[in-house]
Amino acid sequence: MAAVAEIMEDENKSTFEMLTGTQKSAILMMLLGEDEASEIIRNLSPKEVQHLGTAMYSVQGLDQETVNAVLDEFLAIIKAQTSLGMGAGNYIRNVMNKALGEDKAQSVLSRISPSQTSKPIDILDWMDARSIAELIVDEHPQIIALIISYLDYGLGADVLGLLPTNLQPEIIRRIATLQTVGPDALAELEKVMQSKFKANTSLRAAKVGGVEAAARIMNFTKQAMELRIMKDIARDNKDLMQSIQESMFVFDNLILSDDRSLQTLLRAIDTELLVLALKGADEPLREKLFGCMSKRAAANIVDEMEALGPVRLTEVQAAQKDIINVARKMSDEGTIVLAGRGGDDFV
Repeated sequence: MAAVAEIMEDENKSTFEMLTGTQKSAILMMLLGEDEASEIIRNLSPKEVQHLGTAMYSVQGLDQETVNAVLDEFLAIIKAQTSLGMGAGNYIRNVMNKALGEDKAQSVLSRISPSQTSKPIDILDWMDARSIAELIVDEHPQIIALIISYLDYGLGADVLGLLPTNLQPEIIRRIATLQTVGPDALAELEKVMQSKFKANTSLRAAKVGGVEAAARIMNFTKQAMELRIMKDIARDNKDLMQSIQESMFVFDNLILSDDRSLQTLLRAIDTELLVLALKGADEPLREKLFGCMSKRAAANIVDEMEALGPVRLTEVQAAQKDIINVARKMSDEGTIVLAGRGGDDFV
């Protein structure tokens, strides 16, 4: 294999020293046995499965000394299997099938081994955004909207961002107005996917899309992209735009974010704006934010809130929106992580 060949080329380092952490994990996976390996793979993300699967292919043919060194490093002696090259293709295929099911396993294997056929829809979550975008870009907007509705929200946002900009508002508009999709619509979608994957799936009515789905997808988009799409939607249907906007990441969602991100956010917000915003916040959120600042600063905020007296709800909402705008900008820049928006990466 090419990866092993690269390792062998460096004469100044042993094969073991040149192995990556993923390749070492792959060696252990090849020695565990199919049932145990599939249990591990079942708990990995699609990207992790692809990386580990690729590494499992790359470590075929390693010498016994290297395998033993890996075992020693992990403080375990596993003797279930030592000849990594023998029957590796069937072994990996069986492990993937047991862990992920035949459909998802075929999708992963198609990217790390010779081409395999797969079933549509469910395997889309196991494809990268660019591949999906290229797959659907020429389809009817309603078909594209339906497909994106099936995706994980973060993946859906990535796919949306790779589609032509003039098409993006139309897709979000259609997603927001999707409700229950009957067998006829799914049959049409199945027909499209069949032409791509050459397979069949069972048809049944399904609840996809809707304002909430559109809002969650928009939560994962960059702010500039969001503003452009929402502006376009508002031209045709202002009520729909407002419904989507109201379902997007809101001030109360800050309680889900980690303390470090909130501390960074609080340092970027004027005290007067925070005082006004907290007048309309629930007690758990107040306590969460107070816990991210010094006791003295929290006490000062409480005093200013009490001194402020009654305020209009519209003023409080405006202050909260201003803070969310700052938070989303910082999230787009990678300065903070907003839980529920933009994935599971941490800074």
